[in-house]
Amino acid sequence: MAGYKHGVYSYELPTSIIPPVVSTAGLTVVFGTAPIHLLDEPEKAVNRAELAYTYSEAVQKMGYNADFNKYTICEAISSHFALFAVSPLVMINVLDTNKHAVSGSETVGIAKGEGVLQADGVLKSKVIVKNGTNTVDKTDYELEFDDEGKLHIYTSVANEVTVEFERLDASLVTAADIVGGVSLDGSYKGIELINTVFPRFREIPGILISPKFSTNPLVAAVLKAKAKNINGLFQAKTFVDIPTSEVRDYTAVPEYKNMNNLDDPNMEVFWPKCSIGGIQYHKSTQAASLFNLVDAQNEGYPYHEASNNNLQMDAAVLEDGTEILLGLEQANYLNGQGIVTSLNFIGGWKLWGHRTSCYPGNTDPKDAFISVRRVFIYEQNQFILSYWQKTDKPGNKKLIDNIVDSKNIDLNGKAARQFILGGRVEFLQEENPLTDLIDGIYKFHLFITPATPAREIRGLFEFDPSYFGTLFA
Repeated sequence: MAGYKHGVYSYELPTSIIPPVVSTAGLTVVFGTAPIHLLDEPEKAVNRAELAYTYSEAVQKMGYNADFNKYTICEAISSHFALFAVSPLVMINVLDTNKHAVSGSETVGIAKGEGVLQADGVLKSKVIVKNGTNTVDKTDYELEFDDEGKLHIYTSVANEVTVEFERLDASLVTAADIVGGVSLDGSYKGIELINTVFPRFREIPGILISPKFSTNPLVAAVLKAKAKNINGLFQAKTFVDIPTSEVRDYTAVPEYKNMNNLDDPNMEVFWPKCSIGGIQYHKSTQAASLFNLVDAQNEGYPYHEASNNNLQMDAAVLEDGTEILLGLEQANYLNGQGIVTSLNFIGGWKLWGHRTSCYPGNTDPKDAFISVRRVFIYEQNQFILSYWQKTDKPGNKKLIDNIVDSKNIDLNGKAARQFILGGRVEFLQEENPLTDLIDGIYKFHLFITPATPAREIRGLFEFDPSYFGTLFA
């Protein structure tokens, strides 16, 4: 019970304007395989989302090997942290120490107390060293990986030993492993782990990629579905590749896209691959890094297209290394079919394409332009984050005014900084029938107009004879 008061007192009230919660537009989540055998406890890096802000942190959590065909997550690590110097990156490895391991043995010569296994992916904990038929005690040898992922044995028990082991075999990973699912115990696997990213890291996924595996129609279809429904609330983009081992000519790319239903406002489709110094990257991987870089250059707001910005490449290639050099007309043909490619025209190799994969079937600007679509996704995610705190509060005039006023201030600020051309939010009587209000449903109508990309700039040139008059001035 409050005591007797006499005098002047102060009290704090909740702020009537709610500051917006920032959502990371381009937070990249990569699904694939990693050389987790290099870790001390590899089993802990299986089907678990890991967040990294630096190259060293990513390597510490996933391992690193430059064989991107085997270890696809390393491709994203290299692109993100080395080629484009952007962060963070969420990594989800499906290479399973229990499911994707095979047994092997190897005779290793010991010179000056050191020998090297040639097998890749060897699990330290599964190594048995034998001198003839006798098992060597673990205290009589040491195991250590070198920078290339080869396992070294240090021992003085013999000049030659037999090593029995289990090793990870990335070739055993299938599209089903990437797709994953929910186990009977409620644990997530594969792409379903996307639902653990926000609860764990308080960051909304922005771009979903799966280098190499996204060329599989099943993986692409699941990525497309998940990008539209994360945690039952949020949306993201997904970047997928068309297989260059199967589709070798640019004229066949649209047919493959259409036959495999690669058409959605939240999906971008890429062809062919990138190569730099002979090292191949999937274009979706470099594009995800480039989108992050462009966003960072624009205060994190995704209103700029990444198209016509430089990729880190010196050739466009197929899987077998065949170079593909598209002219402007050919690249524009792909763009007109909702496919993003690369172009070496003015200013070096650049990403080329601003249409989402739903184009040309869907020409609605909020769906068909990549930057406009990303703004709509960003604003919807931000609306959910900012006003979740208002759920279950009394639906009175104060709540309505609070949401309308704070969101309008936010949109006005974005318009002033040229992020959008304009925007507003309204609480309209015709959109809120009495039956909805009685049932606790309140609808706010947001109007947002991002600038469309200047996809075609025309200069009109005319001969003006009147200027001959300057000869007699």
